[in-house]
Amino acid sequence: MTGAEALRQGARRLAAAGVPGAADDARLLLTHILDVPRHRLTGALAAPLPSEMLRRFDAAIAARAERQPVSQILGRRAFWKHEFRVTRDTLDPRPETETLVEAALAEPFSSVLDLGTGTGAILISLLAERPGVRGTGTDISAKALEVARENAYKINVSANFLESDWFMAITETFDLIVSNPPYIALNEMGDLVPEVQKWEPRQALTDEADGLTAYRAIAAGAPAHLSPGGRLMVEIGPTQGAAVAGLMRAAGLIDVRILPDLDGRDRVVCARNAP
Repeated sequence: MTGAEALRQGARRLAAAGVPGAADDARLLLTHILDVPRHRLTGALAAPLPSEMLRRFDAAIAARAERQPVSQILGRRAFWKHEFRVTRDTLDPRPETETLVEAALAEPFSSVLDLGTGTGAILISLLAERPGVRGTGTDISAKALEVARENAYKINVSANFLESDWFMAITETFDLIVSNPPYIALNEMGDLVPEVQKWEPRQALTDEADGLTAYRAIAAGAPAHLSPGGRLMVEIGPTQGAAVAGLMRAAGLIDVRILPDLDGRDRVVCARNAP
Protein backbone atom coordinates (compact mmCIF):
# COMPACT_ATOMS: atom_id res chain seq x y z
CA MET A 1 0.00 0.00 0.00
CA THR A 2 1.36 3.41 -0.93
CA GLY A 3 1.40 6.36 1.42
CA ALA A 4 -1.32 8.02 -0.64
CA GLU A 5 -3.58 4.97 -0.38
CA ALA A 6 -2.99 4.70 3.36
CA LEU A 7 -3.73 8.41 3.76
CA ARG A 8 -7.03 8.18 1.89
CA GLN A 9 -8.05 5.09 3.85
CA GLY A 10 -7.13 6.72 7.16
CA ALA A 11 -9.07 9.89 6.36
CA ARG A 12 -12.15 7.83 5.46
CA ARG A 13 -11.93 5.93 8.75
CA LEU A 14 -11.71 9.15 10.74
CA ALA A 15 -14.59 10.74 8.84
CA ALA A 16 -16.74 7.66 9.44
CA ALA A 17 -15.97 7.96 13.16
CA GLY A 18 -17.17 11.57 13.16
CA VAL A 19 -13.75 13.09 13.80
CA PRO A 20 -13.68 16.81 12.90
CA GLY A 21 -10.98 17.70 10.36
CA ALA A 22 -10.49 14.04 9.46
CA ALA A 23 -8.32 14.63 6.38
CA ASP A 24 -6.03 17.10 8.16
CA ASP A 25 -5.63 14.80 11.15
CA ALA A 26 -4.82 11.79 8.95
CA ARG A 27 -2.21 13.85 7.12
CA LEU A 28 -0.65 15.05 10.37
CA LEU A 29 -0.50 11.52 11.78
CA LEU A 30 1.13 10.15 8.63
CA THR A 31 3.66 12.99 8.67
CA HIS A 32 4.50 11.99 12.23
CA ILE A 33 4.88 8.31 11.37
CA LEU A 34 7.10 9.03 8.37
CA ASP A 35 9.06 11.63 10.36
CA VAL A 36 9.11 14.11 7.50
CA PRO A 37 8.32 17.84 7.49
CA ARG A 38 4.69 18.44 6.61
CA HIS A 39 5.56 20.32 3.44
CA ARG A 40 7.50 17.29 2.19
CA LEU A 41 4.79 14.69 2.76
CA THR A 42 3.47 14.87 -0.80
CA GLY A 43 6.78 13.64 -2.17
CA ALA A 44 6.65 10.56 0.08
CA LEU A 45 3.11 9.49 -0.76
CA ALA A 46 3.89 7.65 -4.00
CA ALA A 47 6.19 5.12 -2.36
CA PRO A 48 4.92 1.96 -0.64
CA LEU A 49 4.67 2.25 3.12
CA PRO A 50 6.97 -0.17 4.97
CA SER A 51 4.91 -2.68 6.95
CA GLU A 52 6.03 -1.31 10.34
CA MET A 53 5.08 2.24 9.38
CA LEU A 54 1.73 1.03 8.07
CA ARG A 55 1.11 -0.76 11.37
CA ARG A 56 1.97 2.37 13.35
CA PHE A 57 -0.21 4.54 11.12
CA ASP A 58 -3.16 2.14 11.52
CA ALA A 59 -2.70 2.27 15.30
CA ALA A 60 -2.61 6.07 15.26
CA ILE A 61 -5.75 6.25 13.12
CA ALA A 62 -7.52 3.80 15.44
CA ALA A 63 -6.59 5.94 18.46
CA ARG A 64 -7.84 9.11 16.76
CA ALA A 65 -11.07 7.36 15.76
CA GLU A 66 -11.59 6.79 19.49
CA ARG A 67 -11.25 10.59 19.80
CA GLN A 68 -7.88 10.54 21.51
CA PRO A 69 -6.40 14.01 20.93
CA VAL A 70 -3.81 14.25 18.18
CA SER A 71 -1.38 15.82 20.64
CA GLN A 72 -1.53 12.75 22.89
CA ILE A 73 -0.96 10.44 19.93
CA LEU A 74 2.02 12.53 18.83
CA GLY A 75 3.12 13.02 22.43
CA ARG A 76 3.67 16.74 21.99
CA ARG A 77 1.92 20.09 21.61
CA ALA A 78 3.23 23.46 20.47
CA PHE A 79 2.71 26.31 22.94
CA TRP A 80 4.18 29.81 22.93
CA LYS A 81 7.66 29.27 21.44
CA HIS A 82 8.28 25.61 22.28
CA GLU A 83 6.92 22.09 21.96
CA PHE A 84 5.86 20.38 25.16
CA ARG A 85 5.46 16.71 25.90
CA VAL A 86 1.87 15.84 26.79
CA THR A 87 0.34 12.66 28.19
CA ARG A 88 -3.02 11.53 29.54
CA ASP A 89 -1.82 12.80 32.93
CA THR A 90 -1.66 16.44 31.77
CA LEU A 91 -3.94 19.02 30.26
CA ASP A 92 -3.18 19.81 26.64
CA PRO A 93 -1.71 23.35 26.52
CA ARG A 94 -4.10 25.56 24.56
CA PRO A 95 -3.58 28.70 22.49
CA GLU A 96 -5.86 30.81 24.69
CA THR A 97 -3.54 30.21 27.65
CA GLU A 98 -0.88 32.18 25.79
CA THR A 99 -2.93 35.25 26.82
CA LEU A 100 -1.78 34.60 30.39
CA VAL A 101 1.86 34.22 29.35
CA GLU A 102 1.81 37.41 27.31
CA ALA A 103 0.21 39.41 30.14
CA ALA A 104 2.67 38.04 32.70
CA LEU A 105 5.62 39.10 30.55
CA ALA A 106 4.36 42.69 30.35
CA GLU A 107 6.16 43.51 33.62
CA PRO A 108 9.49 42.37 35.10
CA PHE A 109 9.62 39.76 37.86
CA SER A 110 12.44 37.93 39.61
CA SER A 111 10.44 34.94 40.88
CA VAL A 112 7.33 33.08 39.70
CA LEU A 113 5.07 30.39 41.13
CA ASP A 114 2.83 28.31 38.85
CA LEU A 115 0.02 26.60 40.74
CA GLY A 116 -1.28 23.42 39.06
CA THR A 117 1.56 23.40 36.56
CA GLY A 118 0.59 20.30 34.53
CA THR A 119 3.00 20.09 31.58
CA GLY A 120 4.80 23.12 32.98
CA ALA A 121 3.95 25.02 29.79
CA ILE A 122 3.14 28.35 31.48
CA LEU A 123 6.05 28.30 33.92
CA ILE A 124 8.63 27.06 31.42
CA SER A 125 7.52 29.57 28.78
CA LEU A 126 7.96 32.40 31.30
CA LEU A 127 11.34 31.20 32.52
CA ALA A 128 12.63 30.72 28.97
CA GLU A 129 11.84 34.40 28.33
CA ARG A 130 13.39 35.56 31.61
CA PRO A 131 16.75 33.83 32.22
CA GLY A 132 17.81 33.95 35.86
CA VAL A 133 14.28 34.16 37.27
CA ARG A 134 13.52 31.74 40.11
CA GLY A 135 10.60 29.49 39.22
CA THR A 136 8.51 26.93 41.10
CA GLY A 137 5.68 24.78 39.79
CA THR A 138 3.25 22.78 41.91
CA ASP A 139 0.74 20.05 41.12
CA ILE A 140 -1.14 17.41 43.08
CA SER A 141 -0.31 14.86 40.37
CA ALA A 142 3.11 13.23 40.67
CA LYS A 143 2.81 11.97 37.10
CA ALA A 144 2.12 15.45 35.78
CA LEU A 145 5.18 16.73 37.64
CA GLU A 146 7.31 14.08 35.91
CA VAL A 147 6.15 15.45 32.56
CA ALA A 148 6.85 19.04 33.66
CA ARG A 149 10.37 18.14 34.78
CA GLU A 150 11.03 16.44 31.45
CA ASN A 151 9.79 19.49 29.55
CA ALA A 152 11.96 21.82 31.62
CA TYR A 153 15.01 19.67 30.95
CA LYS A 154 14.28 19.47 27.21
CA ILE A 155 13.79 23.24 26.91
CA ASN A 156 16.85 23.90 29.10
CA VAL A 157 15.01 25.75 31.84
CA SER A 158 15.79 25.44 35.54
CA ALA A 159 12.73 25.17 37.80
CA ASN A 160 11.68 23.61 41.09
CA PHE A 161 8.66 21.29 40.95
CA LEU A 162 6.76 20.32 44.10
CA GLU A 163 3.84 18.02 44.78
CA SER A 164 1.41 20.34 46.54
CA ASP A 165 -2.28 21.09 46.91
CA TRP A 166 -2.15 24.76 45.91
CA PHE A 167 -0.07 26.57 48.57
CA MET A 168 0.28 23.68 51.01
CA ALA A 169 4.00 23.03 50.34
CA ILE A 170 4.93 26.65 49.57
CA THR A 171 6.89 28.60 52.16
CA GLU A 172 8.43 31.35 49.98
CA THR A 173 7.04 34.52 48.48
CA PHE A 174 7.06 35.41 44.78
CA ASP A 175 6.83 38.46 42.55
CA LEU A 176 4.37 36.65 40.30
CA ILE A 177 1.86 33.84 40.84
CA VAL A 178 0.15 32.29 37.82
CA SER A 179 -2.36 29.48 37.46
CA ASN A 180 -4.66 27.76 35.00
CA PRO A 181 -6.71 25.80 37.54
CA PRO A 182 -9.63 23.40 37.00
CA TYR A 183 -12.53 25.79 36.29
CA ILE A 184 -15.20 23.74 34.53
CA ALA A 185 -18.32 23.39 36.67
CA LEU A 186 -19.67 19.88 37.21
CA ASN A 187 -22.86 20.67 35.31
CA GLU A 188 -20.78 21.75 32.28
CA MET A 189 -18.72 18.58 31.99
CA GLY A 190 -21.26 16.88 29.75
CA ASP A 191 -20.87 19.65 27.17
CA LEU A 192 -17.18 18.97 26.57
CA VAL A 193 -16.00 17.40 23.33
CA PRO A 194 -14.95 13.74 23.62
CA GLU A 195 -11.27 14.63 23.19
CA VAL A 196 -11.42 16.50 26.49
CA GLN A 197 -14.10 14.61 28.39
CA LYS A 198 -12.71 11.12 27.72
CA TRP A 199 -9.00 11.69 27.50
CA GLU A 200 -7.79 14.59 29.66
CA PRO A 201 -7.34 14.24 33.45
CA ARG A 202 -10.65 15.00 35.14
CA GLN A 203 -9.07 16.55 38.24
CA ALA A 204 -7.39 19.14 36.00
CA LEU A 205 -10.71 20.05 34.38
CA THR A 206 -13.30 20.32 37.13
CA ASP A 207 -13.62 20.84 40.86
CA GLU A 208 -16.77 18.64 40.81
CA ALA A 209 -18.64 21.72 42.04
CA ASP A 210 -19.27 25.25 40.73
CA GLY A 211 -15.91 25.73 39.00
CA LEU A 212 -14.71 28.33 41.51
CA THR A 213 -13.20 26.16 44.26
CA ALA A 214 -9.61 26.60 43.06
CA TYR A 215 -10.00 30.36 42.74
CA ARG A 216 -11.20 30.61 46.34
CA ALA A 217 -8.08 28.81 47.55
CA ILE A 218 -5.74 30.76 45.28
CA ALA A 219 -7.20 34.17 46.11
CA ALA A 220 -7.19 33.45 49.85
CA GLY A 221 -3.58 32.25 49.88
CA ALA A 222 -2.07 34.71 47.42
CA PRO A 223 -1.51 37.73 49.71
CA ALA A 224 0.70 35.71 52.06
CA HIS A 225 2.75 34.29 49.18
CA LEU A 226 3.17 37.42 47.07
CA SER A 227 5.88 39.99 47.60
CA PRO A 228 4.63 43.56 48.22
CA GLY A 229 3.16 44.77 44.93
CA GLY A 230 3.46 41.28 43.46
CA ARG A 231 1.01 40.10 40.83
CA LEU A 232 -1.53 37.26 40.72
CA MET A 233 -2.76 36.12 37.28
CA VAL A 234 -5.19 33.27 36.62
CA GLU A 235 -6.86 31.88 33.54
CA ILE A 236 -10.66 31.66 33.73
CA GLY A 237 -13.62 30.38 31.80
CA PRO A 238 -15.28 33.14 29.76
CA THR A 239 -18.23 33.56 32.16
CA GLN A 240 -16.21 33.64 35.40
CA GLY A 241 -14.56 37.05 35.25
CA ALA A 242 -16.80 38.91 37.67
CA ALA A 243 -16.87 36.09 40.24
CA VAL A 244 -13.10 35.58 40.26
CA ALA A 245 -12.44 39.33 40.36
CA GLY A 246 -14.74 39.52 43.39
CA LEU A 247 -12.79 36.77 45.16
CA MET A 248 -9.55 38.66 44.61
CA ARG A 249 -10.96 41.92 45.92
CA ALA A 250 -12.39 40.13 48.97
CA ALA A 251 -8.91 38.74 49.70
CA GLY A 252 -7.51 42.28 49.82
CA LEU A 253 -5.82 42.30 46.42
CA ILE A 254 -5.87 45.55 44.44
CA ASP A 255 -5.81 46.73 40.81
CA VAL A 256 -8.05 43.84 39.75
CA ARG A 257 -8.51 43.59 35.99
CA ILE A 258 -10.09 41.18 33.51
CA LEU A 259 -8.22 40.63 30.25
CA PRO A 260 -9.67 39.20 27.01
CA ASP A 261 -8.15 36.57 24.73
CA LEU A 262 -7.75 37.05 20.98
CA ASP A 263 -11.39 36.10 20.44
CA GLY A 264 -12.53 38.86 22.79
CA ARG A 265 -13.66 36.51 25.56
CA ASP A 266 -12.73 37.09 29.21
CA ARG A 267 -9.67 34.90 29.75
CA VAL A 268 -7.38 36.20 32.50
CA VAL A 269 -8.03 37.91 35.83
CA CYS A 270 -5.05 39.71 37.32
CA ALA A 271 -4.54 41.59 40.56
CA ARG A 272 -1.76 43.01 42.68
CA ASN A 273 -0.76 42.57 46.30
CA ALA A 274 -0.78 45.68 48.42
CA PRO A 275 2.60 47.51 48.45
